[in-house]
Amino acid sequence: MPIAAGLHYFLHEGGKPTSPPLVLIHGAGGDHLSWPAEIRNLSNRRVFALDLPGHGKSTGSGCQTVDDYSGRVIDFLDAIRVSRAVIVGHAMGGAIALTLALDHADRVRGIGLISCGAQLPIAASILENASNPATVQLSIRALLELMHLSREAFDFKERAFKKLTNIRQSLLYGDLCACAQFDASERLSSIETSTLVVCGTEDKLTPQHFSSNLAGGINGAALQTIDNAGHLVMLEKPHRVAGLLGVFLKTIPFIPGT
Repeated sequence: MPIAAGLHYFLHEGGKPTSPPLVLIHGAGGDHLSWPAEIRNLSNRRVFALDLPGHGKSTGSGCQTVDDYSGRVIDFLDAIRVSRAVIVGHAMGGAIALTLALDHADRVRGIGLISCGAQLPIAASILENASNPATVQLSIRALLELMHLSREAFDFKERAFKKLTNIRQSLLYGDLCACAQFDASERLSSIETSTLVVCGTEDKLTPQHFSSNLAGGINGAALQTIDNAGHLVMLEKPHRVAGLLGVFLKTIPFIPGT
């Protein structure tokens, strides 16, 4: 994997691009493999799937706030010489995409918000357990229950548990704190970029009304709900989410080099 601005990333050069570059940002405790191959390898797309600081193959420490993570994404765009991109994020990654659309609108052509909300509250008990290496697994199990993965996604649940238990406890705690502090609820109406909101109907961590409120607060935002899917909707229903993203990207005007 290449590296830019200290971040490792997966790059898919999908033939002659017919839409702006796409940047995928994973959620708390995740990495670029949080995105299935169907999305990382969208046809006729230039796709960058990042490992945020301290995650996956990226070195260093994680950030403590969504604003700080957003700054690192801007550094990444500068390093790869991309002036504007479509930013698609899952959960905490969606909060980063929202922040970029609010504070760096000139760098954003569109945003995709998957399993996200204008706020990302984390229960006090989950935060408390995540703050201690001796109890962090209790926090992880509670998070997985709220993700409400379908029976068909049992394997994803097992893999998610193993992934979260293998990352540094301090990294996961920092990510959860960043989520808990995030609040864009009073600023949604100022977002002017094209927006797609996607959620699984069974998600209890970022419930469907989170996505409904997002779509209702952002002018012109499109909302797509996916039945029988939970928080990891892009892994549970990869073809469906990839199809939605493909249609969304076609709606965004693209002039190469801009």
